[in-house]
Amino acid sequence: MHELLNQTLRAFSTAYSGWIAWNLFLAFIPLALSYWLFRRPSTVRDLLWWTGFVVFIAFLPNAPYLLTDIIHLIRGTRAGYSPWVIALVFMPLHLSAIVLGFEAYVVSLINQSSYLKRVGAKTWILWSELGTHAICAIGVFIGRFRRFNSWDLVTAPGNVIATTIDDLTDRQPAFVMFVTFVILTVLYWIFKQITLGLKLRVQYARQGLDVLE
Repeated sequence: MHELLNQTLRAFSTAYSGWIAWNLFLAFIPLALSYWLFRRPSTVRDLLWWTGFVVFIAFLPNAPYLLTDIIHLIRGTRAGYSPWVIALVFMPLHLSAIVLGFEAYVVSLINQSSYLKRVGAKTWILWSELGTHAICAIGVFIGRFRRFNSWDLVTAPGNVIATTIDDLTDRQPAFVMFVTFVILTVLYWIFKQITLGLKLRVQYARQGLDVLE
């Protein structure tokens, strides 16, 4: 029992002192920005708004990036933890972080779509979603395999652009980006339906309506 407790504490300590806390923080930056950009009453797009939008796009790939952190879960299962700790602590902890990160991505795009609808650009919603998926697929790839960070767009923009162009014109990286784009598109659609369904259920509950009726 004492050994299980030690392993449990080590699992929590390793996760929250490492990638989980940091990556979730990065994932929630675009989520917070999406509320400021797309949910505020004003639809004025001044210099401050556009600056915030650029930062939003730069940090947005950090949210779906958590999908690739499944490698930490795989590595963790080989780190000598008890099967009980892996099943009841390690896997729920890591999977929850991955889901939360992707949900931040989904809600951010829902906020963006809501804004487009408010400003009379509803026909652009699908294309904005697909374009965002494409940008994030590139961002996830260069983040995972080239180890670039969002702030490298400021500190080393030339290097980021040159590397990205090379990858886009190289068959294997381009294929990986395309697969990532497909995965993001499919998962986003599924999570979007679940998120909007839960939102509708909450609205029904507030109105005293039975969703089954």
